[in-house]
Amino acid sequence: MLTDYRSFYLCGLAGINPIGVVQVIRDILTLRRALAGLPRPVGFVPTMGALHAGHLSLIRRARKDNPTVVVSIYLNPTQFNQPEDLETYPSDLQRDLTLLQDEKVDVVFAPSHEEMYPAGFQVDRRWWPGRLAEVLEGRFRPGHFEGVITIVRRLFEAVRPDRAYFGQKDYQQWRIIERMAGDLFPGLQVIGLPTVRDDDGLALSSRNVRLSPQGRRRAALLPKALSQAREAIEADVPIPQAVQQARQMLEAAGVQVEYLEAVDPLTLEPVVEGNCLLCAAVYVEGVRLIDNVLVEK
Repeated sequence: MLTDYRSFYLCGLAGINPIGVVQVIRDILTLRRALAGLPRPVGFVPTMGALHAGHLSLIRRARKDNPTVVVSIYLNPTQFNQPEDLETYPSDLQRDLTLLQDEKVDVVFAPSHEEMYPAGFQVDRRWWPGRLAEVLEGRFRPGHFEGVITIVRRLFEAVRPDRAYFGQKDYQQWRIIERMAGDLFPGLQVIGLPTVRDDDGLALSSRNVRLSPQGRRRAALLPKALSQAREAIEADVPIPQAVQQARQMLEAAGVQVEYLEAVDPLTLEPVVEGNCLLCAAVYVEGVRLIDNVLVEK
């Protein structure tokens, strides 16, 4: 878990940086002092560590768009509604920092729990998007979006970025944060980038490393099922029928389907005709995987 950054702590602007170019900062005051001396606009990529090519695609876009790039690494406990998921979440800080140095990130913000939650692990519901956070993931992961909104809001307040980058694999999260930025952070542009996939089509996720080779093959059926459902809908198969066929395909292979739904891409409410977003959450070997594909007729 990301609980001990002592060996990487940049103590003030004059501190010794043990990994060279990239500044690794733990507290908000030092972060703001560091950013005050760097050019704007600032691009920001929040992560929970265990970085993969999907994260790197966000960082590279941020670097293309902005002279200053900040990446945060913070494993946020309040967005995990299952303790075992938090306990098994992969973490390799040294590897992450090496990758970020290679990407020429300017600042890594790696705060402690005390810095992010000085009053204890309390979520902040002063701002809430309503139904947008209560369908799909919100329905099956109670408390998840309360934790996401709390930590992203605090990170935005700490970094004060001009642009923030999120992957569309977590499509619902992206839409929620986009709305929050519009309400609470005028001028902040929230950019969602396409899902990055492996050669077998599986969306990149830090949790994928927990799959056995056999589980990996079953997991790769998720993007295949969604792709086939999209093709069926584009060929005028009714949406409910295409969705049911996709579910049956997964369940026949031993994939536990938590939900598989066609929703409006903006409101995330269920739809039975027209353009839609096919969203799914499944379990393979106890690992929870999510994915989505857009259907545009």
